[in-house]
Amino acid sequence: MIDRAIDFLISTVKIDNQVINRQDRYSESSKVINSVVEITFLGTSSGVPTRSRNVSSVALRLPQRAEVWLFDCGEGTQHQILSSELKMSQIRRIFITHMHGDHIFGLMGLLASCGLAGNAQPVDIYGPMGLSEYLHACCKYSYIHLANRVQVREVKPGLVYEDQEFTVNCLPLKHRVPAFGYRISEKDRPGRFMVDKAIALGIPPGPIYGKLKQGETVTLPDGRRIRGTDLCEEPEVGRKVAYCTDTVYCDAAVELATDADVLIHEATFAHQDAQLAFDRLHSTSTMAAQVALAAGVEQLIMTHFSPRYAPGNSLQLNDLLEEAKAIFPNTKLAYDFLTYEVPRRRLERVCKL
Repeated sequence: MIDRAIDFLISTVKIDNQVINRQDRYSESSKVINSVVEITFLGTSSGVPTRSRNVSSVALRLPQRAEVWLFDCGEGTQHQILSSELKMSQIRRIFITHMHGDHIFGLMGLLASCGLAGNAQPVDIYGPMGLSEYLHACCKYSYIHLANRVQVREVKPGLVYEDQEFTVNCLPLKHRVPAFGYRISEKDRPGRFMVDKAIALGIPPGPIYGKLKQGETVTLPDGRRIRGTDLCEEPEVGRKVAYCTDTVYCDAAVELATDADVLIHEATFAHQDAQLAFDRLHSTSTMAAQVALAAGVEQLIMTHFSPRYAPGNSLQLNDLLEEAKAIFPNTKLAYDFLTYEVPRRRLERVCKL
């Protein structure tokens, strides 16, 4: 019985610096101009949950695609999802940073619940070596049958995933066990095609509009040459989100976060506890701020806080916030169920950087 179940459990695909692109069920016609990229924090405590904070998990919501991508899945993540506006039926991808329990203990329960709920949506899981064996063992000893709807992909530095809208890259961070940070990049898109201006110029509708929208230069039957760029609004620059935890300060985190709209970075310890951070290979609030400053990000959101900074203690999370703001003023503290919509940047703003 167990052997039969294991045969159908999980398909594992190793990624060797190349992307296995399924393209899913996403087509050009389904693109929404005013697309939304929304971050929801489902767990912001390190190590163990507290009364007000669950352990690590962050959701990236893409409503125009009816998809949710999870980054880490600590114990209790599915309960957090049920208490949020997210839908478990929309979970399409899960990216795991490393194999410590506060980042993976919720994964098996979440997958099992999705299966019991009759969710036929395939789920691709990305993470370090050992993740597939862990899930196989969980399935074997709990008699759970995940079938082929779940695929585990072992990541290596470089491109992890790509489709028509997004790329996801990863790099190894500096922690006690192999750990990866992720960079989610939305691809740039041409600006809106100004149909009224094209009509005013006497350009006949048809396939020529498609060429102009892509910025091409076309020659009209009357000999006029029209540049598509003159008929399009400024290009929409893709948004970028970096997720770096668990790690002490490292160059890889800076590389992943370069020019990001949002950097989600762990800040397990206060600056005065820096020795603990170095001993355990975690970051302080000031390290997170230094990564944000060096990478030139727009917004830093700190997470993964040690329970030692709970209310009533001599140091509290607002102290960590002030430490970080002294280095990088545009810093926020994450809390469970914080939702942040990533703003879109126009080309002229990027050119000024």
